[in-house]
Amino acid sequence: MHIGLIGLGKMGFHMRERLRRNGIDVTGFDRNPVVSDVMSLTELAAELPSPRVVWVMVPAGGVTGAVISELTEVLSSGDLVIEGGNSRYDADLRNAGKLAEAGIRYVDCGVSGGVWGQDNGYALMAGGSDEDIALALPVFDALRPEGARERSFVHAGSVGAGHYAKMIHNGIEYGLMQAYAEGYELLAAKDIITDVPGVMHAWQDGTVIRSWLLDLVVNALEGDPELSRIAGYAEDSGAGRWTVEEAVARGIPAPAITAALYARFASRQDESPAMKMVAALRNQFGGHAVKSAGSGLEEAPDPVAADRSLPPAVIDGAGSPE
Repeated sequence: MHIGLIGLGKMGFHMRERLRRNGIDVTGFDRNPVVSDVMSLTELAAELPSPRVVWVMVPAGGVTGAVISELTEVLSSGDLVIEGGNSRYDADLRNAGKLAEAGIRYVDCGVSGGVWGQDNGYALMAGGSDEDIALALPVFDALRPEGARERSFVHAGSVGAGHYAKMIHNGIEYGLMQAYAEGYELLAAKDIITDVPGVMHAWQDGTVIRSWLLDLVVNALEGDPELSRIAGYAEDSGAGRWTVEEAVARGIPAPAITAALYARFASRQDESPAMKMVAALRNQFGGHAVKSAGSGLEEAPDPVAADRSLPPAVIDGAGSPE
């Protein structure tokens, strides 16, 4: 089988190598001529046998939309486009509709495996018709890990289903990563724990929380046990937000995923205005000490003395002003 692959970045480049290793001929195109096999989409189309199969692996959003538009000009009726980026599932319906006007078929595919996928294989979640999935099945089999197909590949449903499944996958990933991160911080903060990496290493076999993510936690700690070379700043790719939006739209509680997303937002603030207000409110109602900007803990000013029109702080039944 011979396919085209558009986008040879950190995912697409490794996917091309795995496909070739497993017997699929690949002609790759990228805007970077150093890694590209051809210099244009027109050349790419000319290289492929009919019906052409073209895998698109570029950033979601406007870039993907632009590539889809260009493909309507160079592909023919009966050809198949597989969109493998992290697109939002409803974008698949628009992309499929645009291609269908030219008679071009469409499959969406969520891909998980990251930069390790070249050697380990990728988990794949596809959406599309039975006929189109069957045409692309040799490609899916070349990309996924060895073993039973159902453990790493699913025809999840109609167009959009693959990216919807990947969106939920990524939301779960947010929650799992946050749980490991919070556990790490708790271990590191306890003085009786003298070997934090060793504790997490000991969880890798036999425990109910063993996983590949835990293995990656251990890998990260081996080179930097206190993570001193990494800033506590975490971006989100979009899928976490979409998962939370979907939970709200469906009225389905997703507290762990939502909290994990919000934790990433908090990581980007040098000083959180919301937490400043929490500190101010604790001082106002309870007289708790506050930490001034750039210094240590200060004696709490008396909020009632500052404004005698305010009632005294409310004391709860346990005698604590909180």
